[in-house]
Amino acid sequence: MRAYLDYAATTPADPQVIAAMSPYFAEKYGNPSSIHSFGQETKAAVEKAREQVARLIGSSSEEIVFTSGGTEADNHAIEGIAFANEKKGDHIITSAIEHHAVLHCCEFLKKRGFEITVLPVDQFGVVSAESVANAITPKTILVSIMHANNEIGAIEPIREIVKAIAVASSQGQGSRKIYFHTDAVQTAGHIPIKVDELGVDLLSMSAHKFYGPKGVGALYVRKGTRLIPLLHGGAQENNRRASTENVPGIVGFGVAAELAAKDLAAENKKLLPLRDKLIKGLTTLIPDVRLNGHPTERLANNVNVSVRYIEGESMLLNLDMLGIAASSGSACTSGSLDPSHVLLAIGLPHEIAHGSLRFSLGKQTTEAEIDHVLAKLPPIVEKLRKMSPLYKK
Repeated sequence: MRAYLDYAATTPADPQVIAAMSPYFAEKYGNPSSIHSFGQETKAAVEKAREQVARLIGSSSEEIVFTSGGTEADNHAIEGIAFANEKKGDHIITSAIEHHAVLHCCEFLKKRGFEITVLPVDQFGVVSAESVANAITPKTILVSIMHANNEIGAIEPIREIVKAIAVASSQGQGSRKIYFHTDAVQTAGHIPIKVDELGVDLLSMSAHKFYGPKGVGALYVRKGTRLIPLLHGGAQENNRRASTENVPGIVGFGVAAELAAKDLAAENKKLLPLRDKLIKGLTTLIPDVRLNGHPTERLANNVNVSVRYIEGESMLLNLDMLGIAASSGSACTSGSLDPSHVLLAIGLPHEIAHGSLRFSLGKQTTEAEIDHVLAKLPPIVEKLRKMSPLYKK
């Protein structure tokens, strides 16, 4: 039996998405920037997809900028705001559990003279609104806090943070306008999002996280927000992102967004009991296991545990030999030997952080797959612990 439980890394494209994309590879191949009918046909398809993506998050279509994925969207938001507002201020606030697409971007800006504040999180991986408000200075121009963490699934209190920023700014602690960006790569298409309710100015998405194609994402940019483009050379995306549009990918993104909006409630209803069964099974069948992330305010598809005395990589290899796919953290850092920066940020020591596993569920996950994991992982852990010099009965 094979069990794919790494949906947070990527999801299989929905058959309806693939069918919608297919004509735009060879039949409808015009360049959307061309004024002839071939180009206008694909331009109309891009604009339809823009509307579909906008509806998913409750924005207007004019506020959607298509990108190559979540990483570019994060970089565009952070660098774009920084360079557009550097005469007004040079201070950016983020958190210790952000994806490296945010943290490495902030490091890049720090080397160029910007001041970066990296806020700590609590034991569950949650950023407090109070800590954000206290970090604001008269030079603060941007706060970037993710909507939910990609490794431990903790959902951040974005509304409360945005409100706290507004209060602090009105009391003279900040500049006249402090922009707020959220990385919603793990939440878009999985939990309800309305940008006006969240109060965010910028929001990043990636199609392949909710059954769309890889290599296409989007950045929501609230109307009136000025960004410096990352790419130069063309007038595409209303002069916000140069480069010929990835028409098949964008079309697929649009269909995936439409399907996600329709299926969101049903998918969460299905996944919650499967997630909770897996959590209960892992923490009762295997001694010395801890759940990472918030016990309740977490994504319906996320289970992250630390298993003491053994390494996550060894467990993953043994699971893979039995047809079970999981991960030890973010897929973007799978080649690193360092422990997860997220697990270290929530206070885990290195030796426990190294023994982490992330199971992420999707709409094709079955109860039989959960039972398969619960039957196979305990013997694997027992075997590996017997070989571990750290383990003492």
